[in-house]
Amino acid sequence: MRAVWYEEQGGADVLRCGNMEKPSPQAGEVLVRVRASGVNPSDVKTRAGLRGGMAFARQIPHSDGAGVVADVGRGVSRERVGERVWLWNAAFGRERGTCAEYVSLPQRMAVAMGAQTTFAEGACFGVPVMTAVYAVAVAGGGGGRGRASLAGKTVLVTGGAGSVGCYAVQVAKLLGARVAATVSGAAKAKIARAAGADCVINYKKEDAAARVLALTDGAGADIAAEVEFGGNMQTTLRAMKPGGVVAAYGSMASPEPALPFYAMMYKNIALKMFLIYGVGEGERRRTLRLIRELEPGLRHRIAAELPLSQVRRAHRLAEGGKKVVVVVGG
Repeated sequence: MRAVWYEEQGGADVLRCGNMEKPSPQAGEVLVRVRASGVNPSDVKTRAGLRGGMAFARQIPHSDGAGVVADVGRGVSRERVGERVWLWNAAFGRERGTCAEYVSLPQRMAVAMGAQTTFAEGACFGVPVMTAVYAVAVAGGGGGRGRASLAGKTVLVTGGAGSVGCYAVQVAKLLGARVAATVSGAAKAKIARAAGADCVINYKKEDAAARVLALTDGAGADIAAEVEFGGNMQTTLRAMKPGGVVAAYGSMASPEPALPFYAMMYKNIALKMFLIYGVGEGERRRTLRLIRELEPGLRHRIAAELPLSQVRRAHRLAEGGKKVVVVVGG
């Protein structure tokens, strides 16, 4: 099969494209003919060595993808053959990710996707969509039993034009919430507004907390989907309603922030820090259930779809903040 891999960490030039042996599905696994492979910031950071050293001598990158089940291992129903699926965690703690014509992985990591979803769109579900759904509706409390709802709630999405942020705005709106989104400029404001944000705030020019409080008649936001916890902490805390939930999935600018414990305690703020790769199985199942519910209403912003031979360019675009999908097969 055709595949991309690297044997040392570094810039995009370490990526190699060639042929290697096709995997076989083991017990409990499905073999997926990959049609699209999603590139995420975590993929380029792992390749660059920013997430630790090489876990394997040879790494096929990318945890997200979409394709068709081609074969199954022992214990998996043959009825899954031919199923259109999206994939998660393919390269998390595993040597073989989705940047190859075939990948074999546990069947629970291959999720049936709707007929309306393209393979390129399916390759966005593993990290961006799951992170957004988890932050807004699972950590935030809108994903309980029965049909999920955030009706009457206000959700603050920081970085509302980013890959996760744009989905978080959509998820909150689809669940009935009022949404305030922060951005850094006019172009990003258009993206957040198109995603459905009720209030778009340029945090470089405006007092974001004051805008959120004005939007809520002084009450504050019920939930914050937070992309930069340390850098935004004081502003986000001011913007939150007493008893609110801050679901934080990033803190790059301030990776070791000092926590304002008493200020958070007096407001009864709940803080949920998470890495979507490692959430518990119960929460994962709730997240997947919500994605199935929301999937038809989601809109996807993909900056580029590039062939396997241009994977280095795909990684460079991803390093620049673009959402890129590698087209693996026709």
